[in-house]
Amino acid sequence: MNVFFEESGDFKVGTVLSQAGEAYQVELASGKRSKVKSRDVLLQYEKPAPEVLLEQAKAVAADVDLDFLWEVAGEEEFGFADLGAEYFGHPPLPHEAAGLILTLHSAPIYFHKKGRGRYKAAPEQTLKAALAGIEKKKQQAVIQQGYVDELKANVLPASMRNIVQQLLFKPDKNTIEYKALDAACNELHTTPARLMLAVGGVGSAKDLHMAKFLFENFPKGHGFPDVAVPAAPAGLPVANVEAFSIDDVTTTEIDDAFSVVHQPDGKVRIGIHIAAPGLGIKPDDAIDKIARARMSTVYMPGDKITMLPDSIVNAFTLAEGKTCPALSLYATLDPSDWSVVSTETRAELVPIANNLRHNELDDVVNEETLESGAGDYPRKAELTLLWGWARHLEAGRMVKREAFGLKPEQNNRVDFNFYVEDDVVTISRRKRGAPLDKIVAELMIFANSTWGKLMHDHGVPGIYRSQGQGVGGWNAKMQVRMVTHAAPHQGLGVDQYAWSTSPLRRYTDLVNQWQILAVAEKGVMAPLVAPFKQKDANLFAIVSAFDAAYAAYADFQANMERYWCLRWLGQHDAKQVDAVVLKDEVLRLTEIPLIIRLPGMPSVARGAAVKLDVLRWDEVDLSIETRLLEVATDQAPAADVDFDEEAEEVLAGETVPELVPDPDQPADEKAEVAELADEADQPPAN
Repeated sequence: MNVFFEESGDFKVGTVLSQAGEAYQVELASGKRSKVKSRDVLLQYEKPAPEVLLEQAKAVAADVDLDFLWEVAGEEEFGFADLGAEYFGHPPLPHEAAGLILTLHSAPIYFHKKGRGRYKAAPEQTLKAALAGIEKKKQQAVIQQGYVDELKANVLPASMRNIVQQLLFKPDKNTIEYKALDAACNELHTTPARLMLAVGGVGSAKDLHMAKFLFENFPKGHGFPDVAVPAAPAGLPVANVEAFSIDDVTTTEIDDAFSVVHQPDGKVRIGIHIAAPGLGIKPDDAIDKIARARMSTVYMPGDKITMLPDSIVNAFTLAEGKTCPALSLYATLDPSDWSVVSTETRAELVPIANNLRHNELDDVVNEETLESGAGDYPRKAELTLLWGWARHLEAGRMVKREAFGLKPEQNNRVDFNFYVEDDVVTISRRKRGAPLDKIVAELMIFANSTWGKLMHDHGVPGIYRSQGQGVGGWNAKMQVRMVTHAAPHQGLGVDQYAWSTSPLRRYTDLVNQWQILAVAEKGVMAPLVAPFKQKDANLFAIVSAFDAAYAAYADFQANMERYWCLRWLGQHDAKQVDAVVLKDEVLRLTEIPLIIRLPGMPSVARGAAVKLDVLRWDEVDLSIETRLLEVATDQAPAADVDFDEEAEEVLAGETVPELVPDPDQPADEKAEVAELADEADQPPAN
């Protein structure tokens, strides 16, 4: 006797060898023996042979007309044998019964299984809906295959043209467009980003990086709505000064300017004048909401996304020839020892006499010319005096750093500036701590520290940058936090540090400016009238949002700097390049700030000069592959090597380079980045 039975959702045929109670010992056509319970047996028959019956049953199943079978089945539950008699017009033969079972089992949209060998025909509406769904899927499969064929032919399907970014950065994997893109990538052995570049969905690798950043951080676009330009309050006094700014040639948001006035008693009053959009913008107004949504200007080589609309920037930037609303910090100094006799903060209108630019002055204003008095350039006397005070301020900070257990910063390093024009990048080297840089940075640090203390002394909260030693000893990563109370910034060597000098570019500075203005106007009553009170939940929310945005912007800036470094290699057709060893397998090119990891590199002293063979690089994933050619044995270690925590990230497998401050970034921001870079590689001061 032979049996046709169901086992684990599959149908099998075998010959019964023996029976014991409710179980059969069955030998399959393959020779394998199996124990089959009687309840799983659907048919018992004598002929034909098991393997023959199975072939005949499959042939019957292939010929069954499902629509006719469904009509024959009626609406009541049935057994397969009963339906077989109706369908075939006679009691079904073994191979017909088995074929019918295979048919019923393989057509769940027509027949719903109710038990072993028992079924019920699907309701008419259910069946129609299911058949329509199947037909739709068939049509979608045809369309999807058409998309795949187009993509493989380097043609972007029309339906994908408006959803390229969605497909790349946040795809709905249930759409036929995504399924087609995924299938085409699998067949072409490529990635969605590279395929979109090939078919023109994305114009270039640069556009790809930019699109990803904008998609994630500016989903509604980075343009500005039309807003009315606010005016500063009427009646502000006009300062009796001739102020001047010092900025890169690319700077449009001019936040800071300086003035020098000699007093009759021999003392000098130095003015630090900060653009004051806080006099016009008010908390929770339309412009504030724009600034708070962005939190900061986004920097990248050759471009930027400003925090405020151009109309607002133009209204408050400290442009040459204008008398601009400003928040001024005046420091009266005794030039004999550079001691600060007094400070004063007030809101006023400041005449801006000059916008000095680095590209016009860097070649003539240096330590030698400042010491000797050589050269002729604008604001020479003022710059000479400010240079003296800046060095004094720096020396004081270094003493404080040592008190915190840190060594003085190293100024023999080299910084890099990126300039991009018509998609051509220029990367220039300039010594860190150049006089003009130091003047601006030191005076900004002085203002941020002084105003931070002013808010603290008056009981007004602000947003501070605090930095202390991390856990794990002297070589632990220095921790930088944004807090709402005064706390030391050990890296800068100040007791408190509140970003307040770039309110056109950073939202934290705008918030602090509102608080400082309240102190300047109301004095001891400031805690009652300042926009943000102690333990204000809104202030904490601003700190959290700024931290998140600032980190995302910094990552993007670093990625774009790496992209332009790779572009620089292509522009110069670089085959061999010089590099210096930062540590172990981590190197930095000499001419550009490109960090490279070279696995398997032999042990070489830190700072050693090496020559590399450039094998290939990729502007999409920002990777580069090089080979060590030689190690210089007769050359002293490079003086400008800067192994910082970014190199540690490279060692851990990261590919982003160390952050190179954009020349247009605020001076205090650039100074902080530079000093953080020094600290990670310094033992404690003795």
